[in-house]
Amino acid sequence: QVQLVESGGGLVQPGGSLTLSCTASGYTFSNYGMSWYRQAPGKERELVAQISSGGLMDRYADSVQDRFSISRANAKNTVYLKMSSLKPEDTADYLCSTVIDGLRYWGQGTQVTVSS
Repeated sequence: QVQLVESGGGLVQPGGSLTLSCTASGYTFSNYGMSWYRQAPGKERELVAQISSGGLMDRYADSVQDRFSISRANAKNTVYLKMSSLKPEDTADYLCSTVIDGLRYWGQGTQVTVSS
């Protein structure tokens, strides 16, 4: 079955950097786009970044543009989210996601906390 497993979260100081990973299994990873979402306590889930199946196209939320970068390694079934210039408001649970045959799949999430 489809599985998405995130890793790389943690505690980082404001202005710092962190790279998240999401490893997929159970489907042909290279055929599908991937997305990163985040959800902070008491807030709605927010789309952070998307990348096309081949990795040639990406898009970002305005709030992370020029600070975050999404990439993928299809040979490793893995999508990454490189986050820099982190702010306290970036604190959230970060989840990767994909849509296959009209069904959206989610990972379990990885917590990112930005605090001094």
